[in-house]
Amino acid sequence: MNDLILTEDTLLGGRVRLFQSKDGYRAAIDPVLLAAAVPARAGQSVLDVGSGTGAAALCLAARVPGVALTGIERDTEALALARRGADASGVAAEWVEGDVLSPPAAILGRQFDHVISNPPYRSAERGQRSPNAAKAAAHSIGDADFEAWLAFCAARVRDKGTLSLVLPAGEMSRAVAVLEPRLGGLTVLPLWPKQGAEARRVILQARRGGRAPSRVWPGLVLHAEDGSYTEAAEQVLRHAAPL
Repeated sequence: MNDLILTEDTLLGGRVRLFQSKDGYRAAIDPVLLAAAVPARAGQSVLDVGSGTGAAALCLAARVPGVALTGIERDTEALALARRGADASGVAAEWVEGDVLSPPAAILGRQFDHVISNPPYRSAERGQRSPNAAKAAAHSIGDADFEAWLAFCAARVRDKGTLSLVLPAGEMSRAVAVLEPRLGGLTVLPLWPKQGAEARRVILQARRGGRAPSRVWPGLVLHAEDGSYTEAAEQVLRHAAPL
């Protein structure tokens, strides 16, 4: 990691310290929003699948002190940065190196109260691949592997537990097709770029054993007309309000 140029960034108004490569994949607001959607309580266990540098997990720990965090990530450099960010943020977490598509035994035999993920979703054939290898790896995965990723996430959810995903809106139907037979109680929360615009991202949540019909929540408008964050978005992004 000596050849990486790192930045130290903060999330949730300084509650979280995050270390990232200046030129590689960099967390934006998606992991903050994902963490805000998780109905976790102190003492419950949470698995972050494809945890990267730890942004979503650390934001969840800042929102809900006392959760038992585990992250799985195949990129050794990202995993080292997640550990560093956790130490700097005062968060205790277990970080496991491993590929979700060929998971280590340390994860396979376990289930969690909540599972979260910002999965890669774009195959090389379906979109332009980033010339930056780290960014490409963070976003690109084959269609069959995307389904296997989601199936792995669903299998790690214990009874009455939840799976929460942040996804491009165009990938929602694929995700629902995988999750509906395995879990239940699907809910969708659209993330509107601004009032009147189509949602580009959604948060999709499912509950094991949930029997309620699928629902679409009103959603969150992220930006005002001048490009600034709306007050509702500021409450989530800076002040750790839940979604």
